[in-house]
Amino acid sequence: MEKFTTHTGRAVPLRRSNVDTDQIIPAHWLKKVTRSGFEGGLFEAWRRDEWFILNRPERQGATVLVAGPEFGTGSSREHAVWALQNYGFHAVISSRFADIFRGNSLKNGLLTVVLPQETVERLWELTEADPTAPVTVDLEAREVRAEGITEPFELDDNLRWRLLNGLDDISITLRNEADIAAFEESRPAFKPRTLPAA
Repeated sequence: MEKFTTHTGRAVPLRRSNVDTDQIIPAHWLKKVTRSGFEGGLFEAWRRDEWFILNRPERQGATVLVAGPEFGTGSSREHAVWALQNYGFHAVISSRFADIFRGNSLKNGLLTVVLPQETVERLWELTEADPTAPVTVDLEAREVRAEGITEPFELDDNLRWRLLNGLDDISITLRNEADIAAFEESRPAFKPRTLPAA
């Protein structure tokens, strides 16, 4: 997982609420078992409309998604997070996220930032008026900055530490690899053992 400290990029104002994970990535994409190649399925049904915000030339290369409330509702699927990341998004801002989606995002390195709806609307207005307006998501300072906007956000200290250091669940476990190997070596031969990776 890549470290996340501060990210500045152009934003996509997605003025839609109650966006569920099936709208983010349709179920037929869930057959893949890798974490890559999902960008084509991101908002697949909506992208058939040539006027959908992600299809607009001025939004190409944007890396911050500013979404409506209740983003990521519905079934739990990490594929929704991977689709957003594969497309190029580093952060998603909303006034409310579904808990499971937010948990999946933070564990996979996609920063989800909860801001007041009033601030989300100001970001929508700013980025609609100027698609090139930079939006900065600063995890170290725990704030979002854009022209005329500086808004702090909350994030659990442990989750913040994990993102700042680029540590997912596996990376955290591997920090104790030597101790795990020593423990396995000391186990009696008749007990089950974890074999080292080939």
